[in-house]
Parts: sequence; C-alpha cells; structure tokens
Amino acid sequence: MFWLKKYKRKRIAERPFPDTWENILQTDAAIYNILNDEDKAELQGHISIFLAEKYFEPCRGFVITERVKVIIAAYACVLLLHRQTDYYPGLYSILVYPDAFITNHKEYLDGGLIAEGPEVLSGQSSHRGTVVLSWDDVEYDRLNINDGRNVIYHEFAHQIDTSGGKGDSSIVLKNNANFAAWAKILYKNYMKLRDDAEFDAPSLLDKYGATDPSEFFAVVTEFFFEKPIELYDDNPQLYNELMRFYNEDPIIFV
Repeated sequence: MFWLKKYKRKRIAERPFPDTWENILQTDAAIYNILNDEDKAELQGHISIFLAEKYFEPCRGFVITERVKVIIAAYACVLLLHRQTDYYPGLYSILVYPDAFITNHKEYLDGGLIAEGPEVLSGQSSHRGTVVLSWDDVEYDRLNINDGRNVIYHEFAHQIDTSGGKGDSSIVLKNNANFAAWAKILYKNYMKLRDDAEFDAPSLLDKYGATDPSEFFAVVTEFFFEKPIELYDDNPQLYNELMRFYNEDPIIFV
C-alpha cells in the first residue's frame, strides 16, 4: 500500500546519515560538495531510501563495497532532487561490472532482416528492472565532471523515461498540455541532432543521442548536469525545458 511505503520512506529518510557515507560523498562525489546545505540534506534522504530499496549485484568478480553503493546512489538521486518521485519504481537491482561488458546487440534492418553481434558497453538500462554499470566508467566520469558524459546520469535517465512518470511530480507531467509542449521541443531537437549526425555537422551534443528519442533524452540529461552553461548558450530553449522537467538549474552549481 502506498501510504505504508510513504511512511517507511519517511522513517528511513529521518535516520541519522552515517558519517562514513558523508565522508564518501565529500571525498568521491564532486556534485555533493557544490550543493547548498538544503540540497545536501535532501540528497542524503534520497540516498538512504535508494540504498534501502535497491539491490546491488556484483558481476565478473567485482566486489560491491559501501563506497560503490553510495557513489552510484548519489549520482542517481541527483536526478530526483526538488520534486516528489517514486524512486525509479521499475528498478530493482543494479549490476556492477569491474569494467566494460559485452552484450549481444540486435539491430532490425530494412526488409525484415536482423543483424546480431557483440557490443561493448559502459552501461545499460532495462525496463525489466535492472541497470548495469561499468565501475571503471563510473570512476572516470566522477573524476571528469565537466565533459558532458556520466554513465549513471545516462542510465538512470532511461529509468525515468521508461517509468512513464509514475510517482513523479515534475511540472512537465502535470497535464497533457505541459507534456505536449515538452515533447514537441525535445522531438524537434532530436530531429536536428539526427540531421547533424547524418550530414556530419558539428554539434555540442553527443551524436549517440541521434539513435532514438530515448537516447536523446539520456544524452541531454548528461549535458544538462555536466555542461549546463554550454548547453544553455547553445540551446536555451532545450535547457529551459530540462530545467522545467528536473526542477533544477545546474548553472547555479558551476
């Protein structure tokens, strides 16, 4: 029942935040140190709930430590600040590999043909309840905070996308008119990136975002939090739509 889940979450968020977790955030999560005190307290509550509800699974000999869990939870929960959410309701487990992992990629071609082959990935998100991360890439991204790439932001943006907005109080999802305006602007910019990719035109955004609309949302989320000034200067309309969705303005953190 929702009221019971809400009550349990409130109790978890009100527990004293462990000093060891605070030390990990201060040392290893650069985003934490640029938040104001109110946002830090909110993020701590989100992290506590996230770690109480999600299961971490080691892969290929990797060891899941407290540090691993806190860092992943911190960046995942940055995407939840300033609004009510249901904490990635379709997500149950986070699988962590020591480095890049290989999956079988399937591509549907014209004429009903299917091409299959191995694909090397740094992250993957599934609507069936899992996020998969390469720890090497997580570590690289947390040390390079302004390059527009963050595998945690990327994969958890997919989780927001596939949840269909369940339990999310974003103003964009309040009514059909808000969502239609949001979707129109994102789709217009997705199509522009597709054209840029097709004609090899210069673009601020990673052209991987031209793969499909869901990848576009994940890529622009990375840039919104990692290169907010550049994104705003390049495309203020798109930046403002992301600001409306996330109810955050990362420029104030730069």
